[in-house]
Amino acid sequence: MQAVLQYPKIAVIQPQGSLNAANALEFERDLTTELAKNDISILVVDLGAVESLDSAGLMALLSAHKLALGLERSFRICNLAPSVKIIFELTQLDRVFEILESEADFFAT
Repeated sequence: MQAVLQYPKIAVIQPQGSLNAANALEFERDLTTELAKNDISILVVDLGAVESLDSAGLMALLSAHKLALGLERSFRICNLAPSVKIIFELTQLDRVFEILESEADFFAT
């Protein structure tokens, strides 16, 4: 379903296709697993290959974001397609998440 890239202290998860009720629990489990690693301080979710996102996918992201805050880790999202970006804007979750234009931007911050 997704690739996990490892950099020193940074993990990048790249889900593909749809993030919906059919796979949201698996996606959330993958996010939680990466956040639980002691050598990770930043988790980046690259949504560039995600075509659609429903409320279950949003809840998985929110749950992981909450866990990251509790663990004092950074949680970032990047590469939103316009159809996915509008969902974040309509739900005002663009104010909750740190959203970057591209994966390269997280190295600069």
